[in-house]
Amino acid sequence: MRVFLTGANGWVGSAVARELLDAGHAVTGLVRTTDKADAFSAMGGTPLIGAIGDPDALRTGAAEADGIIHLAFGLDLAQIAAMAEDDRRAIESFGALFAGTDRPIVSVSGFLLLPRGEIFREDARPPVDPAFPRATEQTTFLLAERGLRASVVRLPRSVHGRGERHGFIPMLAAVARERGVSAYVGDGQNLWPSVHRLDAARVFRRALERGARGEAYHAVADEGVPFRLIAEAIGRQVGVPALSLTPEQGEAHFGGLAMWVAGNGPASSARTRSTLDWQPRERSLIADIDRPDYHA
Repeated sequence: MRVFLTGANGWVGSAVARELLDAGHAVTGLVRTTDKADAFSAMGGTPLIGAIGDPDALRTGAAEADGIIHLAFGLDLAQIAAMAEDDRRAIESFGALFAGTDRPIVSVSGFLLLPRGEIFREDARPPVDPAFPRATEQTTFLLAERGLRASVVRLPRSVHGRGERHGFIPMLAAVARERGVSAYVGDGQNLWPSVHRLDAARVFRRALERGARGEAYHAVADEGVPFRLIAEAIGRQVGVPALSLTPEQGEAHFGGLAMWVAGNGPASSARTRSTLDWQPRERSLIADIDRPDYHA
């Protein structure tokens, strides 16, 4: 299959590209710079320099593709409204190009902040959060309602793996180094779902190859890891003790990360495992963080 992959050099995107190439697919990857284009070429893919807000680049990449995996999204959260609009337009453009065909479109989404204690399942269809107006999955599901073979893969709060630099675990490790403790809130029994990036990549490939119209798939290996165990593992990695904080202390300690640290959002992948015949194979989150070379 000829696949157009946006976000091809990202933490997840690079793993998806490798997974697709190893499975025999031809991959055209949207990348931002010539350096990233060279790296993508070295993997065996065909780079296309551009951005998610560049409609000409999107049309070029998607026009000859047999399927699309859409992972790209900006990083500057101060521009969230503009980034969300670029994202919506990109997905709509993919739908216009693929209209009347059975070619698959797979978009990425996430769980963000979920209701406390509820297990988030694949059949959930949450509305757009006005505080974070990214509408990737809602726009993708609208394509499915119009008859396109469009689906969504949701990623958990932690997508881990050796060399992780930009996710929650590195951010929490940086706070632990700065503060001299690896903290959790209360008893630390609030649950974080997680997945290894290579296991997540397999979900994307299987969703592309065999996914159904209008489905959401959960790339979740650990349904919910108690945050205290995460804090203790980060403490071992950084060399500082773990410490319980009150909610008020947590606000001061973690700043903007506080609501994520205290969030309780277990998520199920039972339906994904059954329908896509997928099982995680890589290390669990705690086992991964405990690797001496995790941040190498």
